[in-house]
Amino acid sequence: MSKQNGSGDDLRIERTFDAPVTLVWQLWTDPEHFKAWYGPEGASIPTATMDVRVGGPRRVCMEVHTPNGPMQMWFTGEYREVVEHRRLVYTESMSDEHGSVQAADADAHGATEVRVDFEDLGRRTRMTLIHAGIPQDSPGAAGWEMALDQLTTQLARASRG
Repeated sequence: MSKQNGSGDDLRIERTFDAPVTLVWQLWTDPEHFKAWYGPEGASIPTATMDVRVGGPRRVCMEVHTPNGPMQMWFTGEYREVVEHRRLVYTESMSDEHGSVQAADADAHGATEVRVDFEDLGRRTRMTLIHAGIPQDSPGAAGWEMALDQLTTQLARASRG
């Protein structure tokens, strides 16, 4: 189940997963698990580095296949708040492969902030994601929905395994 609401400038998605909060947290914070679900359908994540601590950097490469061949998009950011099994807050900016935010991108888009709250419901987890600066009707919003569908699939696999 998914629910979106909030201002036009902030994306808000709430989902309840049939998995314990420790497992949901692991899939958000372990780079190998994160690479398995993150991104819209058809995208892959060849690189994800995540130093999950306040002030720790993160860098993610998303690759999509286009008629002209593969296209890579790089994102960089920093963890602002980390409360194990309860909350992740990090910034996100488009960057080059070295993590340098391009001046044009910084002016046009600026850093956005992603906040993910996790509520332990026993064997289930309620997750609330707020991506500030991403409009509800944007391609980024659709990408998050597809990514969270893939997260649901990965959680089901991990719960069975």
